[in-house]
Amino acid sequence: MSGRIVRAMLVLGALGCIPGAAGAQPAAAPVPTFTKDVAPILQRACQSCHRTGSIGPMSLISYEEVRPWTRSIRARISRREMPPWHVDRTVGIQKFKDDPSLSDREIATIVAWIDGGMPRGNPADMPRPRVFADAEWWNIGTPDLIVTLPEEVVVAPAGPDWWANIEADTGLTEDRYIKAVEVKPGPGAAIKVVHHAVASIVTTDGSPTGGTLVEYAVGKNGDIYPDGAARLIKAGAGINFNMHYHSVGEEVRDRTRLGIVFYPKGYVPKHVMRTIIITNSDDLDIPAGADDVRTDAYFKLDQHSRLVGFMPHMHNRGKRQCLEAIYPNMAVEQLNCVNYDFRWQIVYNYADAAAPLLPAGTILHVTSWHDNSAANRSNPDPLNWVGFGQRTTDDMARHWLTFYPMSDDEFRAQVTERLAGQKQATEGQGQP
Repeated sequence: MSGRIVRAMLVLGALGCIPGAAGAQPAAAPVPTFTKDVAPILQRACQSCHRTGSIGPMSLISYEEVRPWTRSIRARISRREMPPWHVDRTVGIQKFKDDPSLSDREIATIVAWIDGGMPRGNPADMPRPRVFADAEWWNIGTPDLIVTLPEEVVVAPAGPDWWANIEADTGLTEDRYIKAVEVKPGPGAAIKVVHHAVASIVTTDGSPTGGTLVEYAVGKNGDIYPDGAARLIKAGAGINFNMHYHSVGEEVRDRTRLGIVFYPKGYVPKHVMRTIIITNSDDLDIPAGADDVRTDAYFKLDQHSRLVGFMPHMHNRGKRQCLEAIYPNMAVEQLNCVNYDFRWQIVYNYADAAAPLLPAGTILHVTSWHDNSAANRSNPDPLNWVGFGQRTTDDMARHWLTFYPMSDDEFRAQVTERLAGQKQATEGQGQP
């Protein structure tokens, strides 16, 4: 061994840098504190629901409010049950808008704080309180049209969660293009009992073929479409409100509302947003006690398209849905998988730079799995066969897709722009 290497080893050993060297002790990581490390995470990802007057069962604003719930918090975030965001992080695209999920580092921080004795920390490190928008504030601006539940819904102080489909008239006498749309619970205490509301366009023949328009869940703002993109709602169309209510210990009344901002009359958008359902529900066959019951559904794009977002939908036995693209050359790309939870109806909107660009002829393939076994904690009756139906005790296998078609020239331009952005990002990271 050369003298130079020996001298280097002696120096490193003296500094405690050689594993196993005498006196070498790994420095203990400081225990995170609530004020500096944990509170900012709760503000970003939890407090939209967990605050006084909102949907969460407890408030997580202050140290005193959080500390009694730390055991439950540790378990729920470690299993990624909270915040509700069920995209499989090991599969497909991971860049979305309005993603409240915790990173691995954030989970590790909260767990280390709890395991380390939950120190409060320096009060000076506490971030400024988060300011929440007033419940009456429309995030889309002043609506041109507000559609309200036709009658007040009374939610009893106690009882099981329940779901309802309630249709309302729009009063539209001409076709209009939608620029922005938002749905929100009625005024007052209604926000405490409305778990979610999914608004869909109902055509004049009574069929909901207009597709999902917008959904509400705590923390979800309205949808404002990019300039030149719009949704079409036709004269005479209605709105179906798919409502999920739960009791909170007091009688609460609700008249959920839908607000719409239109483009000017006569305006013709460059892109018309479409929402379709990929479904194979009619032949759903789930034997009693069975797990991993698979169904498949397909939809072929007849035009180049940009996929904007997707929303899985099953009922209590729903377990998992995966979406893949089968390209015209038969190459297959797994876009996303979701570990489904019927309690949370979530639309997953892709980040602009990640939204899939799909050539004409692409087949979108949805695979669904249901769990009718006793191991499914949400299963109301594992002894019964289950088929398709509108009741929550029945089931479905649906997948809502929102996209807009493009011309050949625009599709090529967007693909070129996407590749240039990916190259720039790669070079910025110093990768060859």
